Amino acid sequence: QVQLVESGGGLVQAGGSLRLSCAASGRTFRRYKMGWFRQGPGKEREFVAATGWNGGGTKYADSVRGRFTISRDNSKNTVYLQMNSLKPEDTAVYYCAADFRPGLALSDLGDDYDSWGQGTQATVSS
Repeated sequence: QVQLVESGGGLVQAGGSLRLSCAASGRTFRRYKMGWFRQGPGKEREFVAATGWNGGGTKYADSVRGRFTISRDNSKNTVYLQMNSLKPEDTAVYYCAADFRPGLALSDLGDDYDSWGQGTQATVSS
């Protein structure tokens, strides 16, 4: 297993930016794929973004493509989510998750992820 701890959430006005971080420990970070999910108030959890082992491959939800960027620094065992041009509908608890499956395919399904962080709240005011 791997332990994941998110940070960087907060309150920001619409149009602003936040950078979320997820620090991993307990397993060789560079050997697994990473994803971000979110759950807004009264909504189901939804996929946001994913990245491959070396960060070269990425996948985004249509709702965030062009505004959010996922990246990772394997030397720091950390994955990031840079969120720009934020909208009130981006308000959610954001979770990072680790995908231990072999292969290069990036998943947008929560069931494919093996370990989850506790989440960090991001609130966008209008």
